[in-house]
Amino acid sequence: MEQEKQVGKEWLENLLTLMGFPTEVKVEYRENELEGTTECWLIIDETQLPLEKTLMLLGEKGEGIDAIQYLANTLINLSVDSVDQQGFTVELNGYRLERLQQLKTLTEEIAQKVRQTGQEIEMTALSSAERRQIHSFFKNVADIATESRGQEPNRRLIVKPRY
Repeated sequence: MEQEKQVGKEWLENLLTLMGFPTEVKVEYRENELEGTTECWLIIDETQLPLEKTLMLLGEKGEGIDAIQYLANTLINLSVDSVDQQGFTVELNGYRLERLQQLKTLTEEIAQKVRQTGQEIEMTALSSAERRQIHSFFKNVADIATESRGQEPNRRLIVKPRY
């Protein structure tokens, strides 16, 4: 784990420097209670960045940080056997933690509507990482099921009653 931690840190710091955003990256391991796994979080130090650069890295609706996270997970694991691959979460300015809380609140509201109406609800405008999180939220819920439909970039998540 220590080697992956260092590789992730160095990779992201190099990427940020090449992008013109030189800053430090802190690494933490956090438990994912839903998945029962430990995740490696690469946390960008926003205190070394002006606000406009932080906003540029985040991008609209988190698209910038999502792209960086996708690259990290793809490129860092490129030469690693699939059983040894490490998942990375890229965090900046508390965005991931805040978005996770928003998704939890949203899924509670959606679940309530599905239970009340008995109808499926389509969730659009979610990144693939967010869809995975919502699938995880509902994985152990007895009366709610989820599925993804469509192809990128129009893939959407369906929340429906489990029969």
